[in-house]
Amino acid sequence: MSDQLKFIVEKLNKEPFKKNYNLITFDSLEPMQLLQVLNDVLAEIDPKHSVDIREEMPDQTAKRMLSVLGILKYKPPGNIGDMSVFRQGLVVGSKPIIHPVLYWLLQRTNDLKKRAYLSRFLVRLEVPEEFLQDDIVSETNKQYEELMENFKMIHKECEQLKSSGFSTAEIRRDISAMEEEKDQLIKRVERLKKRVETVQNHQRMLEIARQLRVEKEREESLAQQKQEQKNQLFHAEQRLQRAQLQLKNMRNAAADAKPEGLMKRLEEEMKFHSYMVSEKLPKELESKRQTLHFQQKVVSEPAMSQADLTELEEKIHEVNLQINQLIENRMRNDPMDDKLSLFRQQAAIIARKKETKAEELQEAKEEIANLEREIAQKSSQARDIDGSEVLRGDEFKHYVSKLRFKSSVYKKKRQELAELSAENGVLQRTEEILKQRHENIQQQLQAIEQKKGILGYSDTQEELERVSALKSEVDEMKGRTLDDISDMVKKLNSRIAEKKSGLAPVIKELRPLRQRCQELTQEHDDKKAQYDSCAAGLESNRSKSEQEVRGLREECSQLESQYHLINLMKKSVEVQIQRAADEMKAYVSPDPQDRRKAIREQYSRNILEQENLGKALREKQKLVRESHGPNMKQVKMWRDFEKLMECKKSCFQKQQQASIGQVIQGGGEDLLIL
Repeated sequence: MSDQLKFIVEKLNKEPFKKNYNLITFDSLEPMQLLQVLNDVLAEIDPKHSVDIREEMPDQTAKRMLSVLGILKYKPPGNIGDMSVFRQGLVVGSKPIIHPVLYWLLQRTNDLKKRAYLSRFLVRLEVPEEFLQDDIVSETNKQYEELMENFKMIHKECEQLKSSGFSTAEIRRDISAMEEEKDQLIKRVERLKKRVETVQNHQRMLEIARQLRVEKEREESLAQQKQEQKNQLFHAEQRLQRAQLQLKNMRNAAADAKPEGLMKRLEEEMKFHSYMVSEKLPKELESKRQTLHFQQKVVSEPAMSQADLTELEEKIHEVNLQINQLIENRMRNDPMDDKLSLFRQQAAIIARKKETKAEELQEAKEEIANLEREIAQKSSQARDIDGSEVLRGDEFKHYVSKLRFKSSVYKKKRQELAELSAENGVLQRTEEILKQRHENIQQQLQAIEQKKGILGYSDTQEELERVSALKSEVDEMKGRTLDDISDMVKKLNSRIAEKKSGLAPVIKELRPLRQRCQELTQEHDDKKAQYDSCAAGLESNRSKSEQEVRGLREECSQLESQYHLINLMKKSVEVQIQRAADEMKAYVSPDPQDRRKAIREQYSRNILEQENLGKALREKQKLVRESHGPNMKQVKMWRDFEKLMECKKSCFQKQQQASIGQVIQGGGEDLLIL
């Protein structure tokens, strides 16, 4: 609170306010004076608020200030939730209301000046819908909106030109070049005029050329109006198509649906829109603002070298290590926090899923709108081409279901055909390769047999080996079958006995363990239910405690502000008491020097001096009044004497001009010489 007051006093003491306040004098201002200070700051931002609030009603003052604060987008602090309290505090000049407003205004004076300037042209006038039904009012409102858009564009271009940094030298060079070009054009026009003056009926030709230029300009303006009207007609047709489509969809939905379904759908849409407005969109807006703030901060900073970048990366790495270490310490030291972290993670996961689903729903809605527009365009194109109607409703659904069934059957058959053809190709290729290998081997073998002189030996040998192998296999199988069966039976019996003897103690141990497992499972379920209820209770207690802590913190901040305010008032009162004590001490002191230093004595001396001065001035005034009449008579006599002398002088000059001789004055005599 004290920092806020220091900042306000410091800004008010500078240009253009020059209030010459300190903390004590500013804090001791009356409500009316404080409101006047606030009005002066608002007048600096917007000059039309430069008024004396003593000549204005309090309700008008509050209404005017509330309107300008609304235009400047001022939001009261968090501890002032009710607007009626804020309005009442503004009317009575309450310090807890006025000080934050002054602090906010003085922090961003330049930006608020710009916003106040723009608000005069960009605050939209709300015209009721019934008035917009009138063509003249609607046309005027449309022109007003177009002018507002033009002002936005021109202001944006002006700001870009201001920030583009054109040098005055370049502008001067451009101006000088344009002046030279202007002189050249003037000379050229004069030459053309001289050349045209020799032509007969040149005035009539000039008039016809002027009319032609005017008609061309009119033709261009009419073409532009025609294009604008075409665009307006196209937009109106699109709006009409969208409205018709929405009306048809709503009719279909109302025809097929029940009131309960409609209410449920409306509730879902309302929940979705409320979620978007209250949670998602503010978060996105805040993130965009933070990103813009960081980008502006990065742009405003000077260019960074590689060394600066490496230093920043090292700092980021150190901060990440510290964060990880703090998280580990917290997880290690706070087991309760460990348990609650699971619920926090689940809540965060659910919130993220909710955001992703909302985004998917928004994208789906946009995609549906785009598809509906495309459908409308395609249907209009199809209607223009062949004049046939597009299938709608149940017919289109039936047609689509038929197409889907046929396409699924077609895809299955085509897939089976592709698999069979692929398998057939593989088998044919394998058969060809094997046949080719067999032919090659047979050719090699026949060549070797022919070289040795035993052609056909390989075929005979293969046949004998095959027959002998079959015979030996049959004999071995006959001899081995009984032995294998008896050995297998013995082994199985022995292994079964071993398994039974080995599993008997395990089964005995397993029976009580199963019973114990069932008991522990039941106990675990009971404990888990108790844990869930306890966790829910602790979570509710924690939220209540957080709310209480938040309320106590707000109360503490209010009490701190009151404490600082009381301290300031106490200091000011102590200073006044000290001044009064010093004055009393100096006035009672027997020392004449100390008594002379007292403020009462100083004021007494000043009063005595002023009384003496007033007495002297009254005596002087009395003398002036007494001598005023004779002095005025004397002034009149001197003026008459001056007129007489002027008359004599003029007569003497006339006499000299009229006389024939010459008059010489000297020695007290006048001599006339003819």
